[in-house]
Amino acid sequence: MSVGQTTIPVQSLIGSRILVLREQRAMLDSDLAELYGVETRVLVQAVKRNPDRFPEDFMFQLDNQDIVALRSQSVISKPGRGGRRTAPYAFTEQGVAMLSSVLNSPRAIAINIEIMRTFVRVRELANTHGDLAKRLNELEEKTEVLALQQDNFAHNTRAQLKQVFAAIRELMTPPEAPKRPIGFVKPETKG
Repeated sequence: MSVGQTTIPVQSLIGSRILVLREQRAMLDSDLAELYGVETRVLVQAVKRNPDRFPEDFMFQLDNQDIVALRSQSVISKPGRGGRRTAPYAFTEQGVAMLSSVLNSPRAIAINIEIMRTFVRVRELANTHGDLAKRLNELEEKTEVLALQQDNFAHNTRAQLKQVFAAIRELMTPPEAPKRPIGFVKPETKG
């Protein structure tokens, strides 16, 4: 898909830039600026001119904990390496949608549409994984129940088989012959 001379990045490029920050999916201002084809300072300046459009659940500035976490993932540069002087801003899905009203170029609109589609796909994938995990847990529980039932059945069957074998052994053992008494035995008279 292209807009004029500009080629829109593939969804995998956009998807790789969606991060989880403060337990929500968001994109950094620098990544969005690159996708929109503007400088980061221009994007931030446009946002600051419209503060009413970006409440805290649409956009937030990263704090030191967020920055340390991102540095450990090599998402932002370390201090002293030509990095930023201010903390980056992160835009949630709603914040990215709101950016389309602030940045009104054809490229920004086209990129915004692709970003929204990518957010939807990421959400669908997360739901699918959640459903699979739930089904896997249910299957595991059912397997455990069946295994316990089988163990109980096997234990009961083994006990019954032991009883059967003991009974068969008793039947196989010949009865003891009557012992002859020691000493003189009076013959029995018929009569």
